[in-house]
Amino acid sequence: MSVYLFVLQSNKLSIVVILIFFFAHWFLSLFFQTFFLHRYASHKMFTTNKFWEKTFYFMTFFFQGSSFLNPRAYAIMHRMHHAYSDTEKDPHSPHFFKDVFSMMNKTREIYNDYVKRLQEPEAQFKGNYPEWAWLDKVGDSMITRSIFGLLYVAVYSYFVFALGYSAWFFLLLPIHFLMGPVHGAVVNWCGHKYGYSNFENNDHSKNTSPIEFLMLGELFQNNHHKYPNSPNFAKRWFEFDPVYPVMKLMHWVNIIKLRKATA
Repeated sequence: MSVYLFVLQSNKLSIVVILIFFFAHWFLSLFFQTFFLHRYASHKMFTTNKFWEKTFYFMTFFFQGSSFLNPRAYAIMHRMHHAYSDTEKDPHSPHFFKDVFSMMNKTREIYNDYVKRLQEPEAQFKGNYPEWAWLDKVGDSMITRSIFGLLYVAVYSYFVFALGYSAWFFLLLPIHFLMGPVHGAVVNWCGHKYGYSNFENNDHSKNTSPIEFLMLGELFQNNHHKYPNSPNFAKRWFEFDPVYPVMKLMHWVNIIKLRKATA
């Protein structure tokens, strides 16, 4: 019996450790995607000095790792998404694709065109986004992406082979490899197909509940499309955007300056 209890407790501990590592990567990657790429690069919901801009830029690269998303390309595509929401010119509306994978593939093609500058965006989508040529080049390098991927494999290999955790945990690795695109796919697919609407935006944007807490407020798509420059994505009493209090704290300590500190 004591051996059984020891094994059971060990299995529980292994699940907890793996989940801590997985969700640490999930939420840190997602935080910098919504905070830096979305709210800053795309919408300029706040201003900051060059030191903090570079710091947030690097942290986005570090925590997104193998799935680092270029801020310029991200901003251009997101601005297109708002201007052409759920029309044929929207780069990732789920209403023009048979499944989420075909949507992700098309999004990747458009994204790569902007990263490699094979296509010029319309004038209304250009400019006022952060750029760091050196880090963009490093972050988009297959060598860099592979190094991050190998680090994730090394961590899981240690858990499995050194600590005796279940090999089933290796199935989480593809999510680590593609964390940024996975976040984007969840938001763009679910946020324009499932949920409720507070506002009529002339598109299919929804507030997807109850899973928005896993996406740090990004699934309040209907609210965001109504007020695209508001730093608080929650608009009703029962809605909560967990990133907004963090931004308010940064505002209070003068790291950033919110466009509307009380919005």
